[in-house]
Amino acid sequence: MTTYIPSITLPALVFQNPAASILLPIALGTAVGFSVRPKETQKTYLALKQPPYRPPPQVFGPAWTVLYGLMGYAAYRAHSTGTNPLSSASQLVNFKQGATLYTVQLGLNLLWMPLFFVAKRPIEATVDIVALTSITGYLTYVWSKVDPVAAWALVPYLGWLGFATYLSAGVGYLNGWSIGDKEVEKSPAGKGTKFIDEKEE
Repeated sequence: MTTYIPSITLPALVFQNPAASILLPIALGTAVGFSVRPKETQKTYLALKQPPYRPPPQVFGPAWTVLYGLMGYAAYRAHSTGTNPLSSASQLVNFKQGATLYTVQLGLNLLWMPLFFVAKRPIEATVDIVALTSITGYLTYVWSKVDPVAAWALVPYLGWLGFATYLSAGVGYLNGWSIGDKEVEKSPAGKGTKFIDEKEE
């Protein structure tokens, strides 16, 4: 059973204020994205052998902005329902337990990009995202017992994490779990493609 741990849980003020709840993960995600130098990150991404169905680099920014917003909205909904005086004691308990899970998953989420693109440790990054996906799945279940809308708001995020886990593991495997010093300035000459391993049409 999940335990509510105040010392590692975001303050209640974050959950109870809709703007703070929604904007916090967006702001943190954006800050991490810029801190790892987007241009260098894209060069590394293009240089790596990729599994099928990988999206172009420009998809990730808008996708994560939406998903972070939904994540924050889920947190606000769970708080507003779980702490409502008309709600049951079990709803309050499940919200608080979920709040700890939410904080942990947010930390794991923000850790993935530095692990993968700065430290260039695909094994550790894949372990991180597997743990992140598992915790988010359990969080979705816990908050479904508080507010169904909160749980449904997490479903796109959970689906994307499943896909991201596939990409992380696929890239690690195809590159021998070593991505150090892999960069390209642009698509390989004459190929007109976006990824180093794409074949010419």
